Amino acid sequence: MSASGGTKAIVAALGANLAIAVAKFVAFAFSGSSSMLAEGVHSVADSGNQALLLLGGKKAQKQASEEHPFGYGRERYIYGFLVSVVLFSVGGVFALYEGYEKIKEPHPLEHWYWPVGVLVFAIVAEGFSFRTAIKESNALRGEQSWTSFIRTAKAPELPVVLLEDFGALVGLVLALGGVGLTLATGDSVWDSIGTLCIGTLLVLIALVLAAETKSLLLGEAAGPDQVARIREAAVDGETVTRVIHMRTLHLGPEELLVAAKIAVRGEDTATQIARAIDAAEARIREAVPIARVIYLEPDIYLEPDIYQSSPSGA
Repeated sequence: MSASGGTKAIVAALGANLAIAVAKFVAFAFSGSSSMLAEGVHSVADSGNQALLLLGGKKAQKQASEEHPFGYGRERYIYGFLVSVVLFSVGGVFALYEGYEKIKEPHPLEHWYWPVGVLVFAIVAEGFSFRTAIKESNALRGEQSWTSFIRTAKAPELPVVLLEDFGALVGLVLALGGVGLTLATGDSVWDSIGTLCIGTLLVLIALVLAAETKSLLLGEAAGPDQVARIREAAVDGETVTRVIHMRTLHLGPEELLVAAKIAVRGEDTATQIARAIDAAEARIREAVPIARVIYLEPDIYLEPDIYQSSPSGA
């Protein structure tokens, strides 16, 4: 996985979530807080998700083969989609179930200082992880808003970690609120309501991740800026006079396929056209380094006759 894949952010999130998961389960064992149990399962799910992202990055580095001639770059998209499924099923649905069960059969909150102490520790640890993810993302998003960055990023790891960490921080605040209201009112239903809120939040984040990674799996084109640079680089004004039409497709976060029909002069020889295509490919790779697979088809461009389809006498 390249640096832009957010490996540092993933490792930071994995370490934080493993430590937090242990602390939350200990707090649940001593206090009986349903919010703590839901948050503990949430942290385990997040740890598994980060392991999946690292595994996807490793598998994506495999060399292309006859069976997979365009390589394995999309492995990162597949594992990113699996993360959304795990977050939905293990994290969100479990929290909803646990909250519902505790509302039906309330349990008193014991040793309140355990969940409060663990939640404060978890907020600090998740804040560190979230800060790391933001720092790595800022190097890539440029002037984009956070919403635009998450929707348009071709590498799935950073958006996944950002949304996971954001959801974890909000979930911790909800859990702290549930425990606090339970202590203030003496009614454990608030702890259960906090658990239901955590479950709802995780389900919503999982649905957003699923939608974004599904789009990447289906195949997304290069961004407008990259398309413009490819078009400009393909034309030399001499042998290649214009791009007639072009299609681009991400084979992976750092691998782009470019297929275009280019206009050449009718009087040029086959040798001249072949050399012009080679030169155009070199210019495209220099302008957009992730353009790894390029297919250029030469053709003769004819200007459309605007009068050809006009009614007689017009």
